[in-house]
Amino acid sequence: ALAPQCGWVLPGLEQRLVVPAMVSPATARPYAAAAKTAKKDAKRSRQEKGKEKPPPRRRPLMSKPVDDVYLTWLYRRPSYEPEQAVGMLKRFQELDFTYPKQFVYINVFLDMALQKKKKVDPFSSSVTLPHRFTDEVNKVLVFTESEQEAEIAREHGAAVVGGVELIKWILEDEIQADFYVAVPAIIPKLIPLRNKLRRKYPSTRRNSLGSDIPKMLQFFKECHEYAVENENIIKTRIARLDMPTEHIIANLKTIIHDICTFKPSNFDPIVQRLVIRSATSEGLLLNLDGILPQLEKVEEKEEKDEVDEDQQKPVQESVST
Repeated sequence: ALAPQCGWVLPGLEQRLVVPAMVSPATARPYAAAAKTAKKDAKRSRQEKGKEKPPPRRRPLMSKPVDDVYLTWLYRRPSYEPEQAVGMLKRFQELDFTYPKQFVYINVFLDMALQKKKKVDPFSSSVTLPHRFTDEVNKVLVFTESEQEAEIAREHGAAVVGGVELIKWILEDEIQADFYVAVPAIIPKLIPLRNKLRRKYPSTRRNSLGSDIPKMLQFFKECHEYAVENENIIKTRIARLDMPTEHIIANLKTIIHDICTFKPSNFDPIVQRLVIRSATSEGLLLNLDGILPQLEKVEEKEEKDEVDEDQQKPVQESVST
């Protein structure tokens, strides 16, 4: 290899020392671009083949485990009747030695869909439970400019009573209440509070606007409030675990029936899943049969009776003729 530098070349070595012409980068680009394109095409073809492959078939879930120890994701989640579920919660408390008067909660998963792209807007509501489970009394504010009505409100337990002078204090968060009720005469003057109070703004739809102050106070002082969270979930407490089972179930059904009023009955039921739990226990899935209102079945029966009557009329007419 050093022979050319010395000025002499051995016979036949000259041909072997001939260096091939260097390929310029500009000349090599077409080959690189072609290789890159071929690589992309191969990658695209692999992706298309991957898309063509059918998704792996998931093993069907089994209904009921045979042993006491099993993999939960291989079995369907069991559902329980309300009486059975409440009994299990009480049993869990005894086995775990937890607080016997802990709260009982429900998680309600909702179907908010209506026709096309419409859906039920997130809502809140208040309901009177048949069996109270707490001694807490809600703080109710009454709007009125009548001294006589103000005196009646104070006698029936109103926390705050006043007129337009309360608007400034409410806007500045100096006065706060759980619920706000008003008489019709003062409602036009409360418009500045509409954006501040939002869902708690007095209205006839929420039964917080009217002339019967004692009735409104009795309801809102003892009512139970719940609201939709994360667009389609309601999480609320319904009772205490030490209450009789029938009282817990009665409170449960009262709340569920109130929730069902927010979606027309001609659509699918708004309640899709219902889970009950205590403060220290796991959640138990409830069987919805017997919990949801039976309005749809009654309507279907009435429609069927009407159809039967229509079918019988021609027969009766033909007989009479």
